[in-house]
Amino acid sequence: MVNAIGFIELSSIAKGVEVADAILKAAESELIYSKATCPGKYTVLFKGDVAAVVASADAGLAVGGPLVVDSVVIPRVHPQVIQAIGLGAVPDRCNAVGVMEFFSITAAVYAADAAVKAAEVELIDLRLGTGIGGKSFAVVTGEVSAVKAAIDAGVKTGSEKGLLVANVVIPNPRPEVFTSLL
Repeated sequence: MVNAIGFIELSSIAKGVEVADAILKAAESELIYSKATCPGKYTVLFKGDVAAVVASADAGLAVGGPLVVDSVVIPRVHPQVIQAIGLGAVPDRCNAVGVMEFFSITAAVYAADAAVKAAEVELIDLRLGTGIGGKSFAVVTGEVSAVKAAIDAGVKTGSEKGLLVANVVIPNPRPEVFTSLL
């Protein structure tokens, strides 16, 4: 049963590959993805039950050592987080769009989870560092008040380590805005 995700972001591609191997050997975690990102980082995202993800993360962190940039284990992860990673889609209609941008890839993951747990919004994209200079961003949509509440919760969580770049809530966005985001 998948009810947790783990994410480890490293400053070394070679060490990242080794960390991915250690994660999979440590417990019954399943790799969602493991890849190089900009600017020369490596990210590993994995899922499973809470105990397996914690054990896998511990093993990955031990192998990664000082090359770990950031990491997180999210128990009871919201299903939209896993669905939104790299699978952005234009919604049929919406009243508002909110965007949270971070210096850390990991920060976007835990901010997105906090956002979708805080309000009735749809997480339509979670972009993780590839082709955008190592930054990351999460995009939510829904009613204006819900988007504001979600962005507030995500920003609070994602900026705890000082990794927030910017955030915005746009009421009644033009449809072209979504096309440009996805």
